[in-house]
Amino acid sequence: MKFERRDILLIVGLLLFMVGLTPFTGLVYALIIVIIMYFGIKVYVGKRKQSIERDVGEGICMECGSKIFNKKCPNCDYSQK
Repeated sequence: MKFERRDILLIVGLLLFMVGLTPFTGLVYALIIVIIMYFGIKVYVGKRKQSIERDVGEGICMECGSKIFNKKCPNCDYSQK
């Protein structure tokens, strides 16, 4: 979980959420909820990013959209031969 520039926006949004939640739950509970939300979002985004990288592999063919293996598209390159 590396800190990136867009995490600043996430932190600001969660702080505003905490301010809105404080009248209903109290400051300590709102802080705990926001911290859990932050790490939950970070874990979800990390898993989703790994899933996309695994699906894409070396790249995607611009013609048919399938995954490229060994720098060749299994659909387009073999159909031309």
